[in-house]
Amino acid sequence: MNAGARRGAADSGVKGRAGILPAQAIAELAAAGGIRTARAFAADQIQPASLDLRLGDKAYRVRTSFLPGSGRTVQACVERLSLHAIDLRPGAVLETGCVYIAELQEGLALPADLAAAANPKSSTGRIDVFTRVITDRGEAFDQVEPGYAGPLYAEISPRTFPVLVRTGSRLSQIRFRRGAPRLTEAELGLLHARSALVDAGSPSFQGGVAVSVDLSGFDGLVGYRAKRHTGLVDVDAPGRHRAADFWEPLAADGSGSLILDPGQFYILASKESVQVPPDHAAEMVPFDPLVGEFRVHYAGFFDPGFGYAGAGGEGARAVLEVRSRDVPFLLEDGQIVGRLVYERMLDLPETLYGAGAGSNYQAQGLKLSKHFVL
Repeated sequence: MNAGARRGAADSGVKGRAGILPAQAIAELAAAGGIRTARAFAADQIQPASLDLRLGDKAYRVRTSFLPGSGRTVQACVERLSLHAIDLRPGAVLETGCVYIAELQEGLALPADLAAAANPKSSTGRIDVFTRVITDRGEAFDQVEPGYAGPLYAEISPRTFPVLVRTGSRLSQIRFRRGAPRLTEAELGLLHARSALVDAGSPSFQGGVAVSVDLSGFDGLVGYRAKRHTGLVDVDAPGRHRAADFWEPLAADGSGSLILDPGQFYILASKESVQVPPDHAAEMVPFDPLVGEFRVHYAGFFDPGFGYAGAGGEGARAVLEVRSRDVPFLLEDGQIVGRLVYERMLDLPETLYGAGAGSNYQAQGLKLSKHFVL
């Protein structure tokens, strides 16, 4: 479908409907002053249903993670908790086990009917860098209240690999939302009947579309376990790091199971192929801790067109970033490890995921981040 047809497919009530802003609406929001930045956007910065956020010129090593809470700015908290400032312009190493607060180049002046949510980019999650966006007077991470006007900051905490970042590095992404466009269980069932969201025979839709782990093997591997005490990962250097220096491949042994070691980081993949139709966006939500002592998927956004055959994505799996908590935990093949929630787009994006530049994970199977070469 070409851009003109997509625009024509949108009904005349766009302004009154709930939905996720597509790329062209994000550009219009920026042009109208809703997104403020001193530097022009990079050519590939606007994604089909999100905007990449760029690090600014300065970061701060802080003693602890925090939320400003009502009535306080991030800068006021940083002044109280900062250990030292870091100039990001020449590049800087962020060490594992430390917490940093970085200025972002993008700020917001949202209209009263528009909210936003942030998440780590896929490549950020796959190198185990925990990052969350904070606003002034914010009472929740990664959430931007409707009508917010002010700067944005990123909390950054590398967990496994030390990373090299610089001004302009993109670790987080933000999605803009009008109203409450999330699909109900019944609506998920109808959408799945129209355009299969996963290739499971009888998928569960309670709380989102269930996603399970594949431990049967991909070309003899079930996943990768991160090595400790490695070198740096340059977040802006795709294809420049030898996977063998950072990852231990986990061979399929026929057991269909894997014991997660506490504190270790794993890359696994879903058993189901996943599809996000062009008129929807999806997000992997945190898994219920009551059914497993592990966390799956730091990076949650799936853009319109992910896994969509019309954009070259047929058969795409969801790559799972998995970390056990305080005890060893046995994962078994086919065990549910996450759920995908789907939301309506406000309009069809002019370019789908996989149909343009910057789509690194379309039609993926078991895949490390773009930084590594096997």
